Order: sequence, then structure tokens, then C-alpha cells
Amino acid sequence: MLVFCHIQVVWGLDEVKILNPPEEALPDHLLQVLYSCDEATTVQLDCVVSFETGTISTFLLRQWNCVPGVNKIRTVKLNLPDWLVYQPDGIVPDSQWVLSCILRASVRHTGYDDTEKSVRAQHVANLKPKPYLSRRVKQHQLCIAWGTQMLQLTKQFIQKQCALEQETLHLLSSIYASTGESFGITKTLNPHRNEVLEYLRVKAISFPWYDRLHCQEALCGVFHHINSQNSYITPAILLTKSGHLHIQMNGESQESSAFLSSFKVPLNVWCNLIVMVQGRTVSSLLLTQFRFIIMLDDTEGYFVIGGGKYIPGVKGYFGPVIYHRNRIVPDIMVFLVILYLLNTCSYIQLNCSLCSSLIISFFFSLSFMFQIALYSLSLHKLGKARSTEVVSKVLSLLLQAGCLADTRALHMSSVLYSTGLGVQKEPFKAWLLGLLGAQKGDRLALLHLGHLHHLGLHGQPKDHDLAYAYYANIAQQTTIDRHNPSPQQTTVEAIFVNDEKMLNIQTSENHHIFQWLKHQARRGATEAEQAISRMLFWGQQGVTPNILEAVRHYERGAVQWEDPVSMYDYGIVLLQGHGVEKNIPKAVTFLKKAMDKGHVPAINALAWYYEHFEKDYKQAIQLWEQADLLMCPEAAFNLGAIYSQGLYPGKPANQYIAYKYYLKSAERGNIRGGILIADIWTTGMPGFVNRHPSDAVLWVKWAGEHNGYLGSILHKALDAYLKNDVFTSLLYYMMAAEAGYAVAQFNVAYLCDTYGKNNPQGWYNLGVLGEEGYKLPLSILIKLGISDLLHVRICNKKTTTIFLSKRCRDSEDADSFFPCSLALFSVYVQTFQKHYSAAIKVSVISISTPNQ
Repeated sequence: MLVFCHIQVVWGLDEVKILNPPEEALPDHLLQVLYSCDEATTVQLDCVVSFETGTISTFLLRQWNCVPGVNKIRTVKLNLPDWLVYQPDGIVPDSQWVLSCILRASVRHTGYDDTEKSVRAQHVANLKPKPYLSRRVKQHQLCIAWGTQMLQLTKQFIQKQCALEQETLHLLSSIYASTGESFGITKTLNPHRNEVLEYLRVKAISFPWYDRLHCQEALCGVFHHINSQNSYITPAILLTKSGHLHIQMNGESQESSAFLSSFKVPLNVWCNLIVMVQGRTVSSLLLTQFRFIIMLDDTEGYFVIGGGKYIPGVKGYFGPVIYHRNRIVPDIMVFLVILYLLNTCSYIQLNCSLCSSLIISFFFSLSFMFQIALYSLSLHKLGKARSTEVVSKVLSLLLQAGCLADTRALHMSSVLYSTGLGVQKEPFKAWLLGLLGAQKGDRLALLHLGHLHHLGLHGQPKDHDLAYAYYANIAQQTTIDRHNPSPQQTTVEAIFVNDEKMLNIQTSENHHIFQWLKHQARRGATEAEQAISRMLFWGQQGVTPNILEAVRHYERGAVQWEDPVSMYDYGIVLLQGHGVEKNIPKAVTFLKKAMDKGHVPAINALAWYYEHFEKDYKQAIQLWEQADLLMCPEAAFNLGAIYSQGLYPGKPANQYIAYKYYLKSAERGNIRGGILIADIWTTGMPGFVNRHPSDAVLWVKWAGEHNGYLGSILHKALDAYLKNDVFTSLLYYMMAAEAGYAVAQFNVAYLCDTYGKNNPQGWYNLGVLGEEGYKLPLSILIKLGISDLLHVRICNKKTTTIFLSKRCRDSEDADSFFPCSLALFSVYVQTFQKHYSAAIKVSVISISTPNQ
């Protein structure tokens, strides 16, 4: 509401008054000003404008001298700024939204600065600003440039339109499967471009999200806000182990307060939670009065959905998350939370008739045995399959195993639905199965969902922050898995199935290449000993992992041949107790011997020993700096950790120097370095590093694609290919391809292109195309190796269809003989009918001709 306020200050004979102020801000109004003074002064007329952005500006309109004496009246033309009274037209500039306008007349003594001390008398009058689109159009006296005149005719001057502002932000537009670890979704908001909205944006806020919750820690993250000083600020909504919500807010003086909800978040149901904040009051089924006014700046720091750097997340499902930056009702913040704990079997409607009865009737150990048996049976049936028809029969077994929480079965089922291999393609069901597997921490399911949201595939939104949450999870698991080798893991090897050179060096325990290497190793060939050890420990070049056997080769290479590489490897397994009893002194002895022989990784390992066991940071740093100069990636990472934690003797913690070491480590190929660089880039480092979510996701994707469980799938796929089991190879390569692994995607395409030629279904489909009149391109015929069809390509479609149907019938697949024979028979029948009809027509013509 605008309030008219008249103020008059009179000192002695100094006086000023606006006699006839206009009600509205109009141009060319003749204004009368009464004034007097007792000594030589200046009369000044100003226009004071306040904008909805909160800023105030003063514009000088007129100024004249006052001669001492009696009251005088001066008539002046009120020349208000054009942008205040006219519409913008290319010459008249655009203006901000005006909140109020005040005319101010004042008598000012000279000799003073332009401050309140110089003012001897003052009078103000309020002017009502004209609505933005109700202002008149100015009739310019000068000719307008032709280009400007043309611009005036465009719609941007006829219909004024503000730039699009995102009032409603989809912080999470899909469902996120949270494993309950420190992998959440980070989001940052930018200020409004419109100054009015930017001024008003902190007055109101609300955001809803879905969630399935279960907390095993003292506090788990649901939705929280971190500032640039790494402190919690408004809002912080956490979940306690007891199931209560912990809601924390901050005030103007950086003070904070929190309360617990009186209710527990229910499990296994959808539920709504609404938190309303107004002034100092928070309502969440109960009213809580804070002693301060709650403050929120949504462009400060970053928001986290789920777990983050400083708190684990809940185990469950989040999403969607929608954040409204401004509300119709001012000064109210509304948090709408929708929570859900999922019943996995019923939700995705898998028709698991046995699932619930098995879980209720048997103990978990028996359930675990059933899931293993069902999954193993599924693999056995798929391994014997010669066509895709068996897939639909096996799928029910996989789904039952998935209901019993076998994540491998969930992912394989997801791949089948996603690719349509032997079943109807259903991307939505594939996504739901992927969610179930990812929530349980399945590595390939995490890669799969990360891939979907990284590229926005199968109807899922492209969201780098959501993709990062999945990739960061498997990236962190990869570092843990590499320190806990097992027969279920093998090294990820990028082998293309058309690379004959790489295929020729694949081996196995009984292969002649492996046996020859063992023979060479026994004779003292250190390179052969290293190769044998590496193959057996990590499962490389087609060899099944055997850690115990690998350690024996490490020991022989270290003890008998005094090979520095074997000394280092043997020292590491002794240090960690992999395949051998842990023996720290013995490990250090071999590491020192390897270092003395110039093996750089041994220098890094010894530095780690001095840090962790001796707490001798000076010695550790000296060795790490030596190894760093020799380009050791792990040494650069460890130096980064030293600077980050402030453990460098005599130097304070320095996160920027730590960042540079982490970046150096990542660029040298260190997985942990890549993960930390991604972690920094996803939130930014104020003052040093900006947020780069699209680049951060590439680092964790790269790290996650080194996971040993992915390597195991690739190993099975390549092994099946080398044994000419194309279907099994295709299935496993598809599992890796759906996880976004590029080499597997190439191999799937290669297998489909090469071996799809012998698929009777393919020949049948080509026959159908021929029946419908399509002519196969010459390039396709040559690629399929059927150059004998070139002569019939120019013939009629029946000839082409008969040729292709014969190829379908004569394929090696026994199941295809009958349907392909029927198709061939159908073509012959149609051909016979056509010829028979033609013969009758000829006969009729022959008979009728003499009668004509």
C-alpha cells in the first residue's frame, strides 16, 4: 500500500513546498514550488525511485538559486525520466519494476557536501507510478534510425516478455535407489536472472520428494544443505535410528536449533510428511517455536539428497524431488516429503507366487540356498540354449531368484527386458528390476542405472548428478573389491572379439600357452613367473583366479629368482594377508629389497608402512616425494591425503595443494585419485575449483569400469565365444553392454552382425521383406555372403522369397525347420494359385477368340 506522507522542516525563513503535485508519474506536468531563504542558497528538485529489487535511486530534475527575501513561487516543467513514464521503444530504455516514486524539493546551503547537514528545508510528495504496460508511447521529435524503426515493429516491443525463470526445479526427476552409504545426489542452484525474483526468492520455499527409509546409523541423511564452510544450514532433515525425523534450522546469527518428530517414519508404506516453516514456527504434525527467525539462502553451498560427505544416507528409494523457489503465500517454507519403503516383489508385479511363501516359511539360510539354486539352474538352461526361445522359459526362474534377493538374477532379468533378448522388450520393467539390484549394491546394476541417467536412455531423464550417485557407489566399491580379491573377480580387460592378436594370447590352466609359461617360470624366466602370478592372482588372459597358487609363484620369484617385481608383489600379500598369513616384518624385508633394486611401487608401499605402522610421517613423506618424482600415481595420491589432513610436519592443512596432488594421481591412472577428483568437482571448492558435474561423472564412471565383477562377466563372455558358444557369449556381453561398457557394446554389435546371418529368424524376416516387395540392397547381399542371389535380385519377389525361405529351412536349427517349411510351402501355394489363375485366363481367352 502506498502512503502519502508530507514532511516540512522550517529553520528560520528557509521554506519549501510543492503546491500542486500530480497524483501519477506523468510527463510535462507544470509543477509549482513555493520557497524562501534567509541567505543565498539553492533550491533542488529530485525524484526518488525505489524498485522491487530493494534498491533506491535519486535523480536530479531541476536546480536554481534562492535569493533571500519573501516567499516566491516558481513554475517548472516536470521532466521525469523517460523510462519512468513511457514505454520502451528502442530509444526509451527499458526499466526495472518501480515500487514507489517520490518528488522531493529542498533548500540547501552551499559550502556543505551533499548530506543531510546541507538541507535547511524539505518537502516531499508521493507519485503513483503508472503500470508498466499502461504507460504512454513517446512521440519523438527526431527521426528514428531505420534499423531502430524496424525493431519497433517486432513482437519484442509489441508484447513484452520476461526471460524464462525456473521457479519449479526438479532436483530429482526419477527414483534413486540408495544403498544407505555416503553416495547421494548433489544439487546447486543459481540466482534468478530477474532482479525482482532474485530479491524475493528467499522469502518462500518448498520442496517435495519420495523416499523409502531405513537408518542403521545414529543419523542418516534424507535431505540436507551444506554451506561453503562445510556446515549444515537450513534445512537439514535427517533420520534417527529409532525412525524419528531430526529437523534442524539456522537463524540470522548462524545459530541453529533442531527438534525430533513425535512420530516414527513407517516402513513398507508410502507416506507424506509436510514441514511448514513460517517466521519462527515449524509445523510437522506438531508446532515448534524457534527462538530466531529461520534463514535460507538456496544459492549458498549445495543441497544433498540422501547421503553425503559427512553423513550416510538411508537405505531405500528417493524421488522425485521438486523444489519450488517462490510461493504465492509469502514468508512460508513448505517441505513436502513422501516416504516409501518398498515391498520388492509386489511393487514390480513379477507374479512371484512362491516368493512370499518361501520367505515366510523358511529361514534366511534356506532362502539363500534357494536363490543360488534357482540362479544356477537358470544359467544351466541358458548355457544349453541354441536359440532365444528358451529365454522366456528361464525368465520365470530368474525372477523367482530375484524375489529371493539374488542381485545377479535381478540384473540378468533387467538386461533381458531391456534388450528384448528372447522376451518382449519392456524398458520400464527393466528399470524397476535395475532399481532393486542397485539398492542392494549390485555392481552391474549400479553401472546400468548410472549409464541410463548419464545418457538419458530408455525414457529415463539425463541427470549427471543422479548418474554420479550410482557411479560413485560402484567406484568406491571397486577400491574395496581390489583390496579383497576373490575368485568371483577378474581384471577388466578391453578385448574386442575381432582382435585376432588378443584372442590368440588367451589361455587357461590346461592351455599350451599357460603350460609353456609355467615351464619357463620353473627354469628361472622372471617375466614368465610374473605373468603366471598376475594371471592367477587377478584372473587375466582367460585364467581362473587362484590366489593361493599365485602367492606360491610370488614367493618363488621373490626368494629363488630375487626378482624385484615378485619381491614387491610378495611383500604386498604378506602385508595384507592375501592367500598367506599376514607377516608385517617379513613383508617390509621384501619391500626394502625391491626398493633397493629400483622398483618404484615398493617405495610407495614402504612409505605407507611408515605412515600406518610407525607413524613416522617425515620418513613416509620423504619416500612418497621420491616416488612421486618417479611418476608413481599412488604416491601422488598419498601426498594429497597428507596435505588434506594437515599431517605434513610444520605445514597446515592445504586443500588446494591436496587437490593438485589428487588430480596428478588421477591423470596417472590411480582409481582413488579419480574418485576424489570427482568428489571435489561434484560440489566444487570455493575460491579454487568450480563445480563440474558433467566432468565428475566421467571420473567415477571410469573408476567403476575397473570393477572385478564386471571383469568376471567379460571373462565369461569371452570364454564362451572362444568355445563357439555364441548365445552365452552374447548374453554375458549384453549384461556388460547394458552397463555402458563400450568394448562390450562393440562385441554385442559384432556378434549380432556376424552370427545373426545364421539365425533362421533373420532369414525368415528377409523373406517377409521380399514377399512385401522390398528389394535388398546390393551391399546387404554381399555382406550376407549370398552373391548367388544377385541374379534373382532383379527377378520377381516370389523368386527372392523362395530363396530366402530355403535358407531358413536349411539352417542348422532343428526348431526352425517346420515354420520355415510352412513359409516355403505358402510361397509355392501362392505361386501355384497365380499360375493356375493365369492359365484359366489364357484358356478363356483362347476359347472366346473364335466367337468374336
